[in-house]
Amino acid sequence: MSAAGNTSSIDICVCTFRRSELADTLRSIAAMDMPGGFDVRVIVADNDETAMAEPLVMALANELKLPVIYRHAPARNISIARNACLDASTSDFVAFIDDDETASSQWLVELVAVAEADGATVVLGPVRALYRPDAPRWMRKGDFHSTLPVWVGGEIRTGYTCNVLLRMGDESLRGRRFSLARGQTGGEDTEFFDQMVKAGGWIAFAPEAWVDEVVPRSRAAFDWLGRRRFRVGQTHGHLLGRNARGLALVKEVGLASAKAAYCFASAIPVAISPVRRNRSVLRGIMHVGVVSGLVGVRELRLYGQPSPREGGNRAA
Repeated sequence: MSAAGNTSSIDICVCTFRRSELADTLRSIAAMDMPGGFDVRVIVADNDETAMAEPLVMALANELKLPVIYRHAPARNISIARNACLDASTSDFVAFIDDDETASSQWLVELVAVAEADGATVVLGPVRALYRPDAPRWMRKGDFHSTLPVWVGGEIRTGYTCNVLLRMGDESLRGRRFSLARGQTGGEDTEFFDQMVKAGGWIAFAPEAWVDEVVPRSRAAFDWLGRRRFRVGQTHGHLLGRNARGLALVKEVGLASAKAAYCFASAIPVAISPVRRNRSVLRGIMHVGVVSGLVGVRELRLYGQPSPREGGNRAA
């Protein structure tokens, strides 16, 4: 796939929607160490109705000496932007980072090192949340916004696009695209990686491939976390429910309901501890979302609606 002889190639993809923080993202990419033996370029997919980000992106490309491809990918559906990045890429690997994140100096080097050592289809890295001083103390202490993979039975069975490297030549990724139907609800990345794993791909983790993300005031609230957890549960429930019918479906609904009840009950003895109480309640809300997804309730639309404080279209 590489266009430069034996040199491998990586496209770093950034989907954006009216975010001034995009400039910091691109500057962090330009400042980081690059993996040896790879040609690296950046693809920016602008999900706005009009190509508002193009002047900023091209000015930064000139300033930072970054090889950048700009794509206008309207409108307000994150899957359209993600798919535009995949369509524009001709590289061996594709990395995704969000437009409100900054890459650490070793971000790409660490992702590539794990990919080469393990031969994984996908490598995930951690997202470190940076909280404003006015964020609730329980939220900062419990770190409710940082992102890490979830292991089930010693395996990572799904992923996220806020910090990831994809090996595009793997058969499980050939022609795979993000669901347009989930582009405003979120969960498009969960479904994407879930289907990839079921097609034979596998996911590794690079614990030192850090990116940082500042938590905006609009997300530093329990109700935002509750809506997010509920929608995550809905996505998981819909994926479980695809292959469950009759008694199997009843069993899944019963199991998720029992887990929700257990989590809510577990919050009572620790009510005086905001971190432990809120962690249990939020987990219970997620399991309620699983029940909702299993019985076919339409998923919450969390994204694609502009906000003066944080832009609009963000994916989970």
